Amino acid sequence: MSKPNPFEIAQKQLDDCAKILNLDAGVHEVLKHPRREFHVSIPIRMDDGSIRVFQGFRVQYNDALGPCKGGIRYHPDETIDTVRALSAWMTWKTSLLGLPLGGGKGGIICNPKELSTGELERLSRGYIDMIWQNIGPEKDVPAPDVYTTPQMMAWMMDEYSKLTGSNNFGCITGKPLCVGGSCGRGDATARGGMYALREAANELNIDLSKATVAVQGYGNAGSYAHSLVSELFGSKVVAVSDSKGGAYNRAGISAEEAGRVKAETSTVANTPGAKKISNEQLLELDVDILIAAALENVITRDNAGNIKAKIIVELANGPTTPEADEILFRNKVHVIPDFLANAGGVTVSYFEMVQNTMRYCWSFDEVYQKLNERMTAAYQGVLAASKKYDINMRQAAYTVAVARVVEAMKMRGWV
Repeated sequence: MSKPNPFEIAQKQLDDCAKILNLDAGVHEVLKHPRREFHVSIPIRMDDGSIRVFQGFRVQYNDALGPCKGGIRYHPDETIDTVRALSAWMTWKTSLLGLPLGGGKGGIICNPKELSTGELERLSRGYIDMIWQNIGPEKDVPAPDVYTTPQMMAWMMDEYSKLTGSNNFGCITGKPLCVGGSCGRGDATARGGMYALREAANELNIDLSKATVAVQGYGNAGSYAHSLVSELFGSKVVAVSDSKGGAYNRAGISAEEAGRVKAETSTVANTPGAKKISNEQLLELDVDILIAAALENVITRDNAGNIKAKIIVELANGPTTPEADEILFRNKVHVIPDFLANAGGVTVSYFEMVQNTMRYCWSFDEVYQKLNERMTAAYQGVLAASKKYDINMRQAAYTVAVARVVEAMKMRGWV
């Protein structure tokens, strides 16, 4: 069976929102399409002397509220439709959090695990060489995403600065602290999700100090979520997984142990004392909280009915299909949708942009306080819309976010 097309899913979600808001057909049509997108071929000299051409994309979905903002993914299965979907979701995400930004996304088809450090640097700089005239602090500000790192962002910032003839730290976010990065950016996605989880648990009267948790996906967001859900709330993580499999131990798995095993063996599936399980099995475990931090389309109509968690925190982009959403809503599973749950990353990226403009740095405490305020307000706004319209949390998040974008488009005379 073929995998669902992520952009078709994003458009279906928008269609549902348009019905709830009773959007004008013309406005709806405008929102269904990216305002602009770029397809580039990046020739790179490999370490063996050969030249290889990589395909890259940058999609600027909508900039009615401000310059586009969005990450860059390096992935062997990257597609333009994935990038389109992610840029659409980023549009709604920045709007939902009340940020003066639009939505964009980028990607390069490659397997970074097969490239040397030098090849990754040349690829990162080559990508900027191809798109630099169409990005920048007033146009579109990239950031890290799947398989991209602060070091790569530093290379990209440096290349953009060389091409424009001046130090321009604000052209890229997610950079190391020494070149204009922000305190709190490393764990921002996971921490923002934990603030939203706290609000959801309060709403559902769930005591997080006694809750059990499963974490699917052990990259940046998943590993930090493991640490933070234990540190902030005292919750017990009983299962973790990555692309090579998972581990389950009802007595609990510490973040330190999972991190050590991942570093030493390249997978958390080898965690001592734990039973090896598949990613699919992890999703259906009898736990209170499921943190979906892997890739898109993992919760579908085929397995949604088997999910036992009371709350799903979508730290990944697009982990749940529309058909699964309907099943989960019927089963009273409280889903914190991706563009709310994982909005901490872009929110602290926005803080990084502000600090770069001010040439001033905030402390960790200042960043966390501002992030907490933004995430709490966004969650409560979505919850209120969910109750008002009697719709699921994803549909509610869409109504709040899309309405703000439409208002800006109308004020600017676009529609």
